[in-house]
Amino acid sequence: MQELPHHYKIEASAERDGDTALSCDKLGTIPCASPAEFGGPGNRWSPETLLVASIAGCFILSFRAIARASKFQWNSLKCDVEGTLDRVKGTMKFTKFTVHATLDVPQDSNEDLAHRLLEKAEKTCLVTNSLSGDTQLDARVRKTS
Repeated sequence: MQELPHHYKIEASAERDGDTALSCDKLGTIPCASPAEFGGPGNRWSPETLLVASIAGCFILSFRAIARASKFQWNSLKCDVEGTLDRVKGTMKFTKFTVHATLDVPQDSNEDLAHRLLEKAEKTCLVTNSLSGDTQLDARVRKTS
């Protein structure tokens, strides 16, 4: 890991109508629009869906790093994140994020350790640590062959 602080720069541009283009050096451009809930087309990434996707990606990458450091063997991890947007004291904000994770592990795995590592990933995710909404983890560990 590089020394802190890290800096991330995203550029956004738009015309009067149409998508907003999000871009970053060395990455492709992402078309962005309001979600259907705000009258948008509903078929583009929105700031809301990108935020929730960031939590899912951060959770899995955090787990991967923690499992590697712990020398824990696992097969696959599926993560669904639900973000709840609500009005609080006249301001719209995300109030809750629920991370539903299913971890598939080899038959001889220690399930208690697997749960502890999933919980550690949830607690160390820098994205959720940067947000004010509550985060809950709903984790399942399945032994697979």
